[in-house]
Amino acid sequence: MRIIGGDARGRRLFAPEGMDTRPTADRTRESLFNILSARLYGAHVLDLFGGTGALALEALSRGAAFAAIADVSPAAIRAIERNAEAVLKDEKPSRARILRADYRQSLRALAGQRFDLVFLDPPYRMAEAYAESVRMLKDGGMLSEDAVIVLERRKDAALSLPDGFEIFDSRAYRDTVIDFVRARGET
Repeated sequence: MRIIGGDARGRRLFAPEGMDTRPTADRTRESLFNILSARLYGAHVLDLFGGTGALALEALSRGAAFAAIADVSPAAIRAIERNAEAVLKDEKPSRARILRADYRQSLRALAGQRFDLVFLDPPYRMAEAYAESVRMLKDGGMLSEDAVIVLERRKDAALSLPDGFEIFDSRAYRDTVIDFVRARGET
């Protein structure tokens, strides 16, 4: 697994051992970032179920200004810190914030910040985390006016969103679906 594009292109990323973390495949990540390319420069990014941190770090490599990366797993946090060090070198303190906490605690800790791009890829057993995370982001005023929320889910998983949000694009990659969500009325 590597950074696909931007300033850190080609830098190797590490994943925790075991099956608790499902890194987004390089091909899927490349397609995702081709779709998001116009939204990245200067963006504030949140990767709420960070795993390896690959999504947020890819965004930083491609011009995002700041990323918050959260995960509850100590092994995932170690991988995220190692990957951030490799990708960002000496920039880490100013461009990335890493939180070892569950998604609810992380959102409370990030209160007052606004994000342009949010990645949600919770463990498959946590289907309720999609809607709850989006609701908390909305209620906390944490989404910029034209924010995009990217949901990665299993193809056969049912998805519900809070009122006021819609899927405006969806892409399937084998058994994975990437949904692009925005507040209704956004372009």
